[in-house]
Amino acid sequence: MKTIPYIFLIEDNEQDEILTIKALKKNKVLNEIKVARDGAEALDILFKEDAPQYAVDLPQLILLDLKLPKIDGLEVLKQIRCNPKTKLIPVVILTTSKEDSDLVSGYELGANSYVRKPVDFHEFAEAVKNLGTYWLLLNERAPV
Repeated sequence: MKTIPYIFLIEDNEQDEILTIKALKKNKVLNEIKVARDGAEALDILFKEDAPQYAVDLPQLILLDLKLPKIDGLEVLKQIRCNPKTKLIPVVILTTSKEDSDLVSGYELGANSYVRKPVDFHEFAEAVKNLGTYWLLLNERAPV
């Protein structure tokens, strides 16, 4: 039985997590959403060899915040891109950061997209809808 690939949301802010999941569900995204609340947890989920999902259950899309506890989002992105098993997974930086240096670093490290989180929920829901439509429906995923 083939499973629907999941979305991996790496987000430490509980309100942003809730809003992102609500916006995805509102826009009828059926994929399971797995959440990590810090960079270390995210890397454990992706790379821990004894984890049941390792190398079998990789996400279709990673939504990555930058300002994370323990290990920041740019370091998480760097490790994702350095690993042959995860280097082709689309990574969308979804952040409140307005720092040009974060934007440049994100792209230099291999982010596929950089989206600043709007403050207004309706704008945020529309941004997430567009992300979901493009990355989950239109984009052709690289073979695993």
